[in-house]
Amino acid sequence: MSSAQQVSRYDSVAIALHWTIAALLIANIALGLYFGDLPRSDPSKFLLAQTHKSIGLTVLVLTLARIGWRLTHRVPGLPPDMPALLKLAARGAHVLLYVVMLGLPLTGWAMVSSSPLGLPTKYFGLFDWPNLGYFANQPVEQKRAFIGAFHESHEILANIAIALIILHVGAALYHQFVRRDGVAMRMLGRSS
Repeated sequence: MSSAQQVSRYDSVAIALHWTIAALLIANIALGLYFGDLPRSDPSKFLLAQTHKSIGLTVLVLTLARIGWRLTHRVPGLPPDMPALLKLAARGAHVLLYVVMLGLPLTGWAMVSSSPLGLPTKYFGLFDWPNLGYFANQPVEQKRAFIGAFHESHEILANIAIALIILHVGAALYHQFVRRDGVAMRMLGRSS
């Protein structure tokens, strides 16, 4: 395919990564909101936390794969008649989504790594995911400072993720039902 040719839809790998990451991200936000309010004495909290961490690490790995795929494969362009300000907003929102898809699991991983408890992450019960050595090897007082900052960052990113997901879904609906330009259909494997 020459660089002058335009693709009309996303390929099957990009579509699979998009929907898998979206489902995992939404599930993990819901899970985090649920178990975050449980008391430490709740017997299900540990398993829910381990599942949350495993899903988050999966999002991290899949997001890295998605970025690699996107850098090596063409994606459909935005409609030529789309206003420049909307194009800028769309590109900005996508960049922010990638920042969140990386930042949420990274801050979570750093938070777990800097926990004074030093508990491992049991990746879906299959193996221990290693903690980040720098944070795991700090004195307890330093860990407490780190964990507080990472916890706050993780919560802020989760709230930003919720807002961006709502914005992203709203934009897809706008393209489908107001502009009727076929943009939303491209992520369903259909050409515009």
